[in-house]
Amino acid sequence: DPLIQLCKNIVVKGVNMMLNLYFRNTEFTFSETCGCYFSTSSCHNTKFYTDPVEAVKDIPNGSTLLVGGFGLCGIPENLIGALLKTGVKGITAVSNNAGVDNFGLGLLLQTKQIKRMVSSYVGENAEFERQYLCGELEVELTPQGTLAERIRAGGAGIPAFFTSTGYGTLVQEGGSPIKYNSDGTVALASEPREVREFDGRHYIMEKSITGDFALVKAWKSDRAGNIIFRKTARNFNQPMCKAARTTVVEVEEIVDVGSFAPEDIHVPKIYVHRLIQGTSMKKELRLSLRKAEDSQSKQKKSGDNVRERIIRRAALEFEDGMYANLGIGIPLLASNFISPAITVHLQSENGVLGLGPYPSENEVDPDLINAGNFFPFFYLHFYLAFSGHVDLTMLGAMQVSKTGDLANWMIPGKMVKGMGGAMDLVSSSRTKVVVTMEHSAKGNTHKILEKCTLPITGKQCVDRIITEKAVFNVDKKKGLTLIEIWEGESVDEIKKCTGADFTVSL
Repeated sequence: DPLIQLCKNIVVKGVNMMLNLYFRNTEFTFSETCGCYFSTSSCHNTKFYTDPVEAVKDIPNGSTLLVGGFGLCGIPENLIGALLKTGVKGITAVSNNAGVDNFGLGLLLQTKQIKRMVSSYVGENAEFERQYLCGELEVELTPQGTLAERIRAGGAGIPAFFTSTGYGTLVQEGGSPIKYNSDGTVALASEPREVREFDGRHYIMEKSITGDFALVKAWKSDRAGNIIFRKTARNFNQPMCKAARTTVVEVEEIVDVGSFAPEDIHVPKIYVHRLIQGTSMKKELRLSLRKAEDSQSKQKKSGDNVRERIIRRAALEFEDGMYANLGIGIPLLASNFISPAITVHLQSENGVLGLGPYPSENEVDPDLINAGNFFPFFYLHFYLAFSGHVDLTMLGAMQVSKTGDLANWMIPGKMVKGMGGAMDLVSSSRTKVVVTMEHSAKGNTHKILEKCTLPITGKQCVDRIITEKAVFNVDKKKGLTLIEIWEGESVDEIKKCTGADFTVSL
């Protein structure tokens, strides 16, 4: 009788609910035919390990691994070391970057355990770049904010989304090299993205990312498996917890349940399947300390005078109350010359807002870094850089076109650093984009051109160009206007070293 069966089902569900409420750490199942049985394992109960190898030994060859960390901060180093011991091969590693040659995922690159990297930045890892250019490694380069959102979407069960980041670049058009042949030709290239128009702007479709396993570094866990992160070590670790079938977390300390206020928990235990307390934390650093002369210009090389011209002029772009994102190198150095009469809030792509100077020796904190692995002073949410709330983005370039196209992330077949967060930062129509660079490349090769010859980072995104010789305003339709020249330069000289026509308004 359907009514009797319905009543039985209600009773079964009620008994299971009461048993699970009473025995919180044990999974019970009641059946009208089989009675009651229980299992010591539950997908919602975190399993604790004492040996990191035990926590990852069942990861099979060919797995997709989401590996937390940004630069050298928040690296699950004990779990990576365990993979070296298991010898798992054919890994697809989803990670912002691959550490450095002898730390982080760089260790797995050396042993050839990684088949493909899904990353935004090759960075300072020479072996990463070598393997890619020699055809030994597949690399799917993805804009930093897009990578973060693809992982977040995967954890939220969202199959795809649209973003303006990458429109008009190889990301949208396809053809970005994923794998090279040994002779330098392209063996495998990226596919074009679907494009749609919303409110007059073009957006491309990006698919979400999920993994078989996530390897995550956290600060503390309670004995139930709830975890918290420390400062900028949160980075990619938090969204990765939610985007894998099995999440393995490495922590520095395990504390009693109740040590965290419920509202302070960053990731609840439902997302944490396995947990290990790390026995040693190297926390590799690229250390830059504040010195007394940091705020003063010191000319040690012939090129210092050129750089100082650009740096001092770039500092004039800052306005009181402005929120600004500064690229590594000249843009970051320009912050040393901000007028003391104004307040500027500096932001870094890994979620730092209120960036300060390099720390003194007693202020060093490996869990508090900016996007270049140098040390700032205040942490905010990861995604701020890509939301369009930043007033000014200042960054370097290899080339800029007369209509504002920017190229700064790769020379095909020769040099690949990855786009990092640059594509995201220049994709916002509400952010002023200023390029700081030397006027010409080695051999007096033009860097300001009618049209970029290198793969572009952003289409018609640059508003101003500052070099050691001149300052140009950029209009997407009218092109370049020369508005300043350095003392001792002439308009005719500027024309000779500029590979595009411009109007003059001095």
